[in-house]
Amino acid sequence: MRIHGTLTLLSEEKLTTENVKDALYEIMTGTMQKDFEEYESVDFAYDIPDVSRFRVNVMRHLNGIGAVFRAIPSSALTLDELKMPEAIYNLCKQTQGMILVTGKTGSGKSTLAGVLAGKQDYEITAGTVQFHGKNLLDLEAHERARAGLFLAFQYPIEIPGVNSMQFLKAAVNARRKYRGEPELDAVKLLKLFREKSQGVKIDPELLKRNINQGFSGGEKKRFEIFQMAVLEPTLGILDETDSGLDIDALRIVSEGVNAMRNKGRSFLVITHYQRLLTYIVPDYVHVLVNGCIVRSGGKELSLELEEKGYAQWQAQAVAF
Repeated sequence: MRIHGTLTLLSEEKLTTENVKDALYEIMTGTMQKDFEEYESVDFAYDIPDVSRFRVNVMRHLNGIGAVFRAIPSSALTLDELKMPEAIYNLCKQTQGMILVTGKTGSGKSTLAGVLAGKQDYEITAGTVQFHGKNLLDLEAHERARAGLFLAFQYPIEIPGVNSMQFLKAAVNARRKYRGEPELDAVKLLKLFREKSQGVKIDPELLKRNINQGFSGGEKKRFEIFQMAVLEPTLGILDETDSGLDIDALRIVSEGVNAMRNKGRSFLVITHYQRLLTYIVPDYVHVLVNGCIVRSGGKELSLELEEKGYAQWQAQAVAF
C-alpha cells in the first residue's frame, strides 16, 4: 500500500481483484456501479463518520481494479469565517448576473477560468469553490460540466476524429441525465441544433465536420457560443472570447450571449478590451492585478479603465 507517497508492505493477505471490487461496491451506489462497468472509471465523495470525508477515484487497469482515496474537508467555511478582502467578499455574494473580470495580460484571468473549469495544470493548495451547494474542487472537469459550468476557450482547438454533432449529442444527453431528464432522440436533437445555430449564425453544415476542423477563427468562437446555447449551463465562463474577432463576428457572438441572459444563469466574462462592452453590458466589474482583485464596481469602472489603465492599482496587488 502507498501511504503518503511511500510504498508500505502490509502483513495482511494479498487482495484479489474480486476482493477489491466487492469492497468498493459496498460504498458505491447502483448508478456508480453501472457507470464503472460502462466507462471503467468513476469518481465520487464518500464519508466515513467520525473519521473523514474522501474523494474516491476508482479505475480499472491492466492488473485489475484500483482506487485512490483523497481526504477532503467535511465542511466549508462561511464567507465571514474566511475573512476575505472586501472585493472578494462582494464577488462571492453575487449569485447571478453578468460579471466582468478584466486585467492586463498575465494578471491571472485565464488561470481563474482554468481553475474553475477543472484544468489539471494547476495545484489548489487551499480554499473551496461553492457551486450549487457543492465544492467544485471535489469534482472532476466532466462532473463540473454536468453540474452546469461551461468554459468557452480563448483558443479553441481542433479535435480530429470527433464529429461535432456526435460530441454535442453525448454532451447534451449527459447533462440531461444529470438533471434527471430523459435523453433526446435524433429528431429532437436536430431540431434543437437548428434552433440554436440561428442565434449565432453558424452554418449547420459545420456540425457535420470534426470539432473545429477547418473552421475559421470566427467560426470557432461562434461554435463555442453555440455549444453553450445548446448545453444551457447555469454558469458560463467566457475566456477572452472577443480576442481575434472582427466587429461583425464580435456582434454576432455578443448577441448569442445576450440571448441567454436570465435570472437563472450567470456569466463570468474575461477580457481586457473595452470594445466587448459595446455589445455586452456587465452588471459588475472586477479588476484583477497579479492574481488579486484590487477594485470592484459597476459598468462605469470599465470606462475608467479605458481612460486610465491598470497602473493606478498595481501597488494594491499584494498577495493574500
